[in-house]
Amino acid sequence: MSENKDKQPYQNLAPDVILDAVESAGYRCDGTQLALNSYENRVYQVGTEDGDNLVVKFYRPNRWSDETILEEHHFSQELADLEITAVPPLADKSGKTLHFYKTFRFSIYPKRGGRAPELENSDTLAQLGRFMGRIHAVGSSRDFIHRPHLNIDSFGVEPRQFLLDSGFIPLEMVEPYRTLTADLLKQIKASYERAGSVTAIRLHGDCHGGNILWTDNGPHFVDFDDARMGPAIQDLWMCLSGEREERSQQLAHLLNGYLQFADFNPRELHLIEALRTLRMMHYAAWIARRWNDPAFPRVFPWFNGPRYWDDYMLSLREQSALMNEMPLEWKL
Repeated sequence: MSENKDKQPYQNLAPDVILDAVESAGYRCDGTQLALNSYENRVYQVGTEDGDNLVVKFYRPNRWSDETILEEHHFSQELADLEITAVPPLADKSGKTLHFYKTFRFSIYPKRGGRAPELENSDTLAQLGRFMGRIHAVGSSRDFIHRPHLNIDSFGVEPRQFLLDSGFIPLEMVEPYRTLTADLLKQIKASYERAGSVTAIRLHGDCHGGNILWTDNGPHFVDFDDARMGPAIQDLWMCLSGEREERSQQLAHLLNGYLQFADFNPRELHLIEALRTLRMMHYAAWIARRWNDPAFPRVFPWFNGPRYWDDYMLSLREQSALMNEMPLEWKL
């Protein structure tokens, strides 16, 4: 198994360090804190003496540069300034949103409540589509300079090679994995060729239901940590689920709202299953890369066993079949 330079990256992030870090940014803590679900970074809810709860994100060392983090902050603030309900980090009196304490970099956010969106509801999908259209209209106005692109190499070729070199794949499955993923990459490239010239825009990048907090007034979009350049459909397909007919209907509702604020290239529909496959390949490599972080074996205990890889290979074979199907239909 390969070494990981991020071994125990948060071992010195004790409760008193968390509170001291927040106070170093100018807040008075009341001593309460609660760990929130986040594994790439560490995220905590921290109470303050004025009664407000803050959400504090400590960034994983060696992942993003300062410039890349700040570019994410600027994007979410740009959206918020246009009354699009992204949740940007709070700035201190000098305007800084990225803070430093001991060996850690962190940012502080206002706590926003909400529930999971009802993605089977047509009105919810249309409203969500309108907000996504507004986000993408802003995202298409200029490019990220420092943040990466979602592409076949970074989400498919490189993760595949990492897993082949890592020692995680059971020995008897290495060659089947090698052969299957080589074929999948060919299919993914063919999907991109069918899509043709697709415009890359600034995206949320990880727009699943857990990063959308629904309120009576609509959604709050949170956690832009994976924001990057990519095709618009990347933020849309993650809201689709169920059988093909269900997904086609959901897509229609979503795009009916989306088109009120942004254009959509229907050729991007050829990318949905390719992007899903890339996400699956990237996700498995992500867990493997983080295995020396003690949080990961606790949260993903099934990862380091043969049953996971049996199921994973089956899922990849299903993706191969899906990429051979016609794309979802959508009519104006």
